[in-house]
Amino acid sequence: MRRFLIITTALFSAITLFGQKDKDAIMASLDAQEMKYAEIAMRIWNWAEVGYQEVQSSALLIATLEKEGFAIDKGVAGIPTAFIAEYGTGKPVIAILAEYDALPGVSQKAIPEKEPVVEAGAGHACGHHLLGTASTAAGIEIKKWLASSKKSGTVRIYGTPAEEGGSGKVYMVKAGLFDDVDVALHWHPSNENAANPGYSLANKSAKFRFYGIASHASASPERGRSALDGVEAMNNMVNMLREHIPQDTRIHYVITHGGDAPNVVPAFAEVFYYVRNPAVDNVKVIFERVVKCAEGAALGTDTRMDYEVIHGLYNLLPNEALSKLMHANLTRVGGVVYDSENITFARKIQTTYDGDFKLEQAAFIVPYSINVPKTAGSTDVGDISWIVPVAGIGTATWVPGTSAHTWQAVAAGGTNIGIKGMTVAAKTIALTAIDIYNNPKITDKARMELLEKRGNAFKYWPLLGDREPPLDYRK
Repeated sequence: MRRFLIITTALFSAITLFGQKDKDAIMASLDAQEMKYAEIAMRIWNWAEVGYQEVQSSALLIATLEKEGFAIDKGVAGIPTAFIAEYGTGKPVIAILAEYDALPGVSQKAIPEKEPVVEAGAGHACGHHLLGTASTAAGIEIKKWLASSKKSGTVRIYGTPAEEGGSGKVYMVKAGLFDDVDVALHWHPSNENAANPGYSLANKSAKFRFYGIASHASASPERGRSALDGVEAMNNMVNMLREHIPQDTRIHYVITHGGDAPNVVPAFAEVFYYVRNPAVDNVKVIFERVVKCAEGAALGTDTRMDYEVIHGLYNLLPNEALSKLMHANLTRVGGVVYDSENITFARKIQTTYDGDFKLEQAAFIVPYSINVPKTAGSTDVGDISWIVPVAGIGTATWVPGTSAHTWQAVAAGGTNIGIKGMTVAAKTIALTAIDIYNNPKITDKARMELLEKRGNAFKYWPLLGDREPPLDYRK
């Protein structure tokens, strides 16, 4: 069976050599329009809209695609800021994934010293302003190529809100919006350039709410039942649970409400939990054990508990056939080359974190390998990857050594460094899509690999259950 899943070196050579003039033209076009797309990305960077509140960001990308002749379906899957932009007819259908949500609490100016734009405000610490813009730019170039080449095929840009904890793509999968898609391509900002098969952790989150009885904490404590005691008892039990679960599991929490005054027994308290593991089936089991901890805590503290699942994500199912193709195109495009201004900025920002990271790494393409470290992060792209073949890349939009979800990532993403990495991503996605349109058999190989990896018994059921999109989860 394995022999059907490997695209040979000779076939890759034929694919990547086919239509070289078209590829050169697309790369030149994206270079020529870099400032246009930089302006779009920076408007989204400045707005820094968090999950399900990306009203301006979504509208800007829609307007950009509408102007280029895409048919737009707005507010899909019951999400006001989600959309699908489509051009073309027939097969193959290629989906390009676009994100545009920011993260709360990481506002930062585009300078190499920590200084927020708005204290405690939101910022694009995961670079989604670049992500959505590059995917849009790639989709427009693909559309132009389809129109001029008269090739059969459909390109769709999926505007996917709330990747950061809101599971926007999961609701789009649930709505069947990927059922006729042949391949999905995506990318993510990074501190390096790589197209190796991606991994992520499955993840399920919930808010656990405890209800007690308020009372004067000093005059009549015996009349009270502390909801905060319930939260703390749950946390203690979960921390003991860590010894008896697979060691590659991650469980983390924050107390989102612990009471209002020390002299009042808290009648309400809430704790927000994430449960992660490389396998979705493990997450299901471990999450239920966390629920039992909550139930026991409520019983022991004589309080009442309920919980609300906030989001749930499958782990990424990597696709080697597509990843090899993306790597070939990323290698052709090349990495990010710093000018003197970039070097000055990068050297200053590297003094703000530990490690010996070479600036030349931004121009380097990580060699292709299937033996890559499994990431400790999670993404709602995971659910899509169990439905259709998916491949993605990372490009050096951040200074080498920078971690995601940091002020340093926000800062670099607001400079020419981020824009250069965005352009690399747009080029790579566009060239990969053209290879697939020129050789649709690639989709057959990718589909066979997907079916083999997920198994004959697979039936998709979202980890978040039948809940509706939590449109207010960032409010």
